[in-house]
Amino acid sequence: MNIVTSREELLKPLMLVGGVVEKRQTLPILANILINADKDRLRITATDLEVELKTEASVTKGDELDFTLPARKLIDICRALPDNSEISMDIKGEKAVIMAGRSRFTLGVLPAKDYPAIEIEGAVKGIKVQEMVLKRLIDKTQFAMAQQDVRYYLNGLLLEMSSGTLRAVATDGHRLAMSESSELIESTEDFQIIIPRKAVLELGRMLEDSDREIVIEVGSNNVRIVMDDTIFTSKLIDGKFPDYQKVVPVGTDKQVTVDRESMRQALHRTSILSNEKYRGIRFNFDQDNLELLAHNPEQEEAKEELEISYAGEKLVIGFNVGYLIEVLSVIDGDSVMLELKDENSSCLIKSTESDSSKYVVMPMRI
Repeated sequence: MNIVTSREELLKPLMLVGGVVEKRQTLPILANILINADKDRLRITATDLEVELKTEASVTKGDELDFTLPARKLIDICRALPDNSEISMDIKGEKAVIMAGRSRFTLGVLPAKDYPAIEIEGAVKGIKVQEMVLKRLIDKTQFAMAQQDVRYYLNGLLLEMSSGTLRAVATDGHRLAMSESSELIESTEDFQIIIPRKAVLELGRMLEDSDREIVIEVGSNNVRIVMDDTIFTSKLIDGKFPDYQKVVPVGTDKQVTVDRESMRQALHRTSILSNEKYRGIRFNFDQDNLELLAHNPEQEEAKEELEISYAGEKLVIGFNVGYLIEVLSVIDGDSVMLELKDENSSCLIKSTESDSSKYVVMPMRI
C-alpha cells in the first residue's frame, strides 16, 4: 500500500493536529495520529480523549488504507526534510517505510480500529459565525482562565450565545475577562457551555483572522467547530459557571483615562522591583497624576509617574501588576478607562473606544 504526497502538503496538517497529542499518554495509541487514506486525500486525526482535531491533506497518489503512525516522530521527520521534497509512505503490516529522496525511515504502525473517537451527543444547537469573531473573543479573554483550580469550572472558558450576542468569559477568581460580539452571527438556539482550558488554547492557536464562515455545534457533552476541511471537537466541563454579571462593579464614582501603551510600559518597568511572589504595586491616584510604587523584600523600590485624566479625590489602591499588564496587552484602542470606587472594591477596565470587552481586577493589600 503506497501513498505519495509533498512535504508541504503533509507538514501543514501535521503541525495543526500535533498540538492535541500529549507527550505523556495513558494509552500508547494516543501518541499516534490516525490516517485514513484514499486515492486523492489523507484524513488526519489526533486526540487525547478530551480534544479531537481532524483535517485533510491532498496526495498525488494513494491507496485506500487506514493506519496510525507516531505523531511526534512523523512531524519531526517532515520538518527535517528539504523543502519541496516528495514523500512516499509504504505501509506493510506493522511497519511504515517513509522515503524522500535518499532518506528512508521505518516507523511502527498501530491498527486504526483501536483508535478512539469523540462523538457529539444529544440534541445539537448550532451557530454560524466568522472565524475572526471567535478568534477575537478567545484572544481577548483566554489569559484570565484558571489553571488547575479545584473549582474545575474555572479551568476553562464560558462561551455563551444569548439574544443574538456571542460572549466569552474567563475568570480565575481574582480577575475576569469578558468580550462579546453580535456581528455576522446566525443562531438557531441560545446556549451556555464551558470549554476546557486545553481546548481553548488549541483553538486560539489554530484560528485565523479570516472572514470565512465557521459552524459551532453544541451537544449535551461536546462542542464541535467545523472550518472547511478541519473539524475540532472537545468535551465540555460539566459545571455551573459563576454569575459573571454580579462581578462587574457598579456604583463606581471615579473614572481615570490613561494612554494604554504608556501605562503598560510604566507597569512593566515598575514590576521589575515588585515582590516576585505577590506582584503587588501601589497605585496613588491624584488630580491628573498617577504614581506607581513597588517594593520587594530586599528593600528595593521602583517609582513611576504617569499623566492621566482624573478629577476625583485621592485614592491609594494595590493591584497585581501582572493582571493589569495582561489586560493592557489585549485591550483595543490607544487609551483605556479605569472605573474605581474605593481601595476595597474591584476595578473595571475597558477601552475608551468600545465596551465590547470588559475586564475586572480585584484589589490587593500592600
